[in-house]
Amino acid sequence: MPTVQLPPKESNLFKRILKCYEQKQYKNGLKFCKMILSNPKFAEHGETLAMKGLTLNCLGKKEEAYEFVRKGLRNDVKSHVCWHVYGLLQRSDKKYDEAIKCYRNALKLDKDNLQILRDLSLLQIQMRDLEGYRETRYQLLQLRPTQRASWIGYAIAYHLLKDYDMALKLLEEFRQTQQVPPNKIDYEYSELILYQNQVMREADLVQESLEHIETYEKQICDKLLVEEIKGEMLLKLGRLKEASEVFKNLIDRNAENWCYYEGLEKALQLSTLEERLQIYEEISKQHPRAISPRRLPLNLVPGEKFRELLDKFLRVNFSKGCPPLFTTLKSLYYNTEKISIIQELVTNYEASLKACDFFSPYENGEKEPPTTLLWVQYFLAQHFDKLGQYSLALDYINAAIASTPTLIELFYLKAKIYKHIGNLKEAAKWMDEAQSLDTADRFINSKCAKYMLRANMIKEAEEMCSKFTRDGTSAMENLNEMQCMWFQTECISAYQRLGRYGDALKKCHEIERHSPSKWTTGGKEPHMHP
Repeated sequence: MPTVQLPPKESNLFKRILKCYEQKQYKNGLKFCKMILSNPKFAEHGETLAMKGLTLNCLGKKEEAYEFVRKGLRNDVKSHVCWHVYGLLQRSDKKYDEAIKCYRNALKLDKDNLQILRDLSLLQIQMRDLEGYRETRYQLLQLRPTQRASWIGYAIAYHLLKDYDMALKLLEEFRQTQQVPPNKIDYEYSELILYQNQVMREADLVQESLEHIETYEKQICDKLLVEEIKGEMLLKLGRLKEASEVFKNLIDRNAENWCYYEGLEKALQLSTLEERLQIYEEISKQHPRAISPRRLPLNLVPGEKFRELLDKFLRVNFSKGCPPLFTTLKSLYYNTEKISIIQELVTNYEASLKACDFFSPYENGEKEPPTTLLWVQYFLAQHFDKLGQYSLALDYINAAIASTPTLIELFYLKAKIYKHIGNLKEAAKWMDEAQSLDTADRFINSKCAKYMLRANMIKEAEEMCSKFTRDGTSAMENLNEMQCMWFQTECISAYQRLGRYGDALKKCHEIERHSPSKWTTGGKEPHMHP
């Protein structure tokens, strides 16, 4: 059936349908659709039927939506609107290949439609069709050569295709069109400069990257990133003295970034352990509250020197209460000698704190607060859990809980220990206890749901997740829509353990729908069925 031109009254109504769709006023949109379709002359108007279907889809009525859109397409197969709408419907169901075919059909009928081209480019990059994405962005650049997005999008296409020369050429050509005074800081222009520099670094244009960042330094908002790029490039160029100054300045800005210390060591070319320790000691004096310059030497020293430095490090952190202390030291557990020293020191602290509120019975002065013993016991529970000595780990965590039964971290760790033991039901129980102490904490909520799934408590896990999912839909549907992969995969494992293979297979298909075929075909074009 040929395209039917609507008279002015109905044409205005159709424009209002489009506006309602854009503004998410779906019920009003359906009213306007009804006003057009109730007229016998336009009861079969293809574009209106298609828009009615698209609106119904937004209201969750998928079957009706497909029925109306397909009917509209049959009635007006030469309409780019009908093909575009059909593509949007397919896209909403994650059928990206089908959506792309619909967009291409729409472009055959209206080759310069900006919205369809933009939608097509988004799906092409989603499907990793980089060649197709480049062609589409070129068309958009030709149609809108003055828009920033047109140039950036086209340059990104070449960047992703690793044609760095062309990407840089396009970015520079566009940069030269920007009228930004040298002393003015414009955020978007700053981001353009940084992106240009990123492409240079990926292309291994080290000297060019350094000169570029120094030339436009005053016009870049992110001063920290400028210094980081300078340090990296100066190191690569072998300009070590300048690089060391840059990394010293970076450490002054953030003394907790381990990468800066690594860069400083490379720049100073420190050859002996004494030289390295001296640098860390100097930085510790300059930044007395920083943890990193005291922690990093522990990676370097063995034996008694390790014991001496560790003793100072642990005392400070236990006194002030540092929950992630064990995580900070966990990377030392590859070394059995260091493990023994850690265990000896901390168990001695615990015994002494219990006896006299000091780290050592030979000390005097101000006593340690009760929380110091709590953090020592918390540390020991993590320590023995790491070593697989679960009985001791439980003893220490139970002692900590007995003294402070309101601390989430303690219950979280107890659940973790039971998980490592293999008692998943008990682990889920204690994680639920942790969650009950702070019901607004999404992280603990997610962990609790995960532990419940591991214990095959699927219904309870869904109820737990429903506290943070959208109202009006079930937690399962919402988590599937959000592509919450950890929940989906844990559900599959739980169903499999319960012998509910049909439900497990259904979940597998849901996950497969999230992942376009290109992700599993090495980026090759999948076979397109007619």
